Amino acid sequence: MEKRKRLPDWIKKKMYYDASFIHTERIIHDTGVQTICTDAKCPNRGECWSRGTATVLILGNICTRNCPFCAVGHGIPEPIDPTEPERVAEMVKQIGTTYLVITSVDRDDLQDGGASQFRAVIAACRKIRPSMRFELLVPDFKSSQDSSLQILEEALPFVFSHNVETVPELYHTARPGGDYHRTLNLLEKAAHRWPTVPIKTSMMLGLGESDRQVIQTLKDLRSAGCTRISLGQYLKPAKDALDVVDFITPEKFTWWAEQAEDLGFRWVMASPFTRSSYHADAPEITS
Repeated sequence: MEKRKRLPDWIKKKMYYDASFIHTERIIHDTGVQTICTDAKCPNRGECWSRGTATVLILGNICTRNCPFCAVGHGIPEPIDPTEPERVAEMVKQIGTTYLVITSVDRDDLQDGGASQFRAVIAACRKIRPSMRFELLVPDFKSSQDSSLQILEEALPFVFSHNVETVPELYHTARPGGDYHRTLNLLEKAAHRWPTVPIKTSMMLGLGESDRQVIQTLKDLRSAGCTRISLGQYLKPAKDALDVVDFITPEKFTWWAEQAEDLGFRWVMASPFTRSSYHADAPEITS
């Protein structure tokens, strides 16, 4: 049996369990809102919840796909919960959220991939707080990209995000239910449809990708219209998940941030603990 890689010293996260964390946790529990923070076992949950931020997970917590890097459950999802938009809005009201990241599981069972529920959640939240800003981290809308984007258009403005996750050479291993070109197509369609909307994506490093492969993927993403990117260390979320191949040093992440900025990304977050929505409300690069 292969010995599990030992975590390097820089893979350590400060524990947060202050009054603000407890307040956020209680509201999330009381409103019954799902969060990707919990379901994906995000290492930043303590930090983010102590800041009064959480990434909501809509459309249930059962995914129609089974990507071996992910901790979210898979199988046959429950029907859409009609009370979900109002419950998310109540969470937003009680926490005092001003920037909300909304994501979902893949819902290949739905004709619109779940786009109408994203729209409904935004509409409900705007009734509570009209000035709220939103970031949508959507699935790839496998068979409904054009119609799903049309539905989402009614919910503008927002940051549009869809994760490429890894280099195309590793899709068969890490993302067998996805398709690299389908992901690029969605990002490109969104960028073409909404030229003033920030287009964002995220990549995990440490799955065995080469520098050359990452550089080419960054170039592909820029060509597709992406202007924002998160780069973080893949960490094994469960016993039966993919193993970590490499631990990327903080210095190498700094180097990756420089490469991304040189390629023209206007918003870059790169560190071992960076995740898709980590400090998503940070401003774009101005220089």
